Amino acid sequence: MAGDPFQYAIVRVVPRVERGESLNAGVILLCRSRRYLAARTALDEARLNALDPGVDAAAIRTHLAAIERVARGDDDAGPVARLGQGERFHFLVAPSSTVIQPSDVHTGLSDDPAATLEALFGRLVG
Repeated sequence: MAGDPFQYAIVRVVPRVERGESLNAGVILLCRSRRYLAARTALDEARLNALDPGVDAAAIRTHLAAIERVARGDDDAGPVARLGQGERFHFLVAPSSTVIQPSDVHTGLSDDPAATLEALFGRLVG
């Protein structure tokens, strides 16, 4: 087995929670042994509007950007961003019943977590 273990979750947008319809809008990846935590997000507004024409896409984009900022540990991203990488990851992937929801956490092995994040993002979101 080659590579370091990592965990990831898909970020889903569920514009009408009561309907349960969703679209993938990002990936959060943690590789503890490489001290790597990052998130990549993007919002397909055409698909979002197909699910809910009245949704506030700007608000969703703001929340998706906040996920990336917390994952990076940006100084201005609030107190959660000042936690350790593992704590930030678990905060970001905690189950939620809001418009933005993480998937279950999945695992894998990687020699390059940044490249793995890009590959997962391309396959699951792009």
